[in-house]
Amino acid sequence: MIRLAETVPNFRLGQLVCHKRYGYRGVIVDCDPTCKADEKWYQTNKTQPDKGQPWYHVLVDATDQNTYAAEENLQADLSGQPVQHPLLVRFFGEFVDSRYIRNDQPWPS
Repeated sequence: MIRLAETVPNFRLGQLVCHKRYGYRGVIVDCDPTCKADEKWYQTNKTQPDKGQPWYHVLVDATDQNTYAAEENLQADLSGQPVQHPLLVRFFGEFVDSRYIRNDQPWPS
């Protein structure tokens, strides 16, 4: 049986991103190599991107929300501006060179 290698994520923990379709900015707090959401959630997702790509947990700037976004729907945010989110201090330390430094606090599964 041949096992396909998992896709290497294009974004790193602590990286600033922007959603291509919805325009929100955020910071990547965790990454799954493939979609880990259940089928019911996936079917309610408006875009339904391929499940086999990396999916990211993103803390959304200027809100208390987080999202679960497929890699194809994200792009790097080159603004260099920090985000504001109440969970930043729980998961990140410093903001250095336009990137947050991730701590060891696990993202809830």
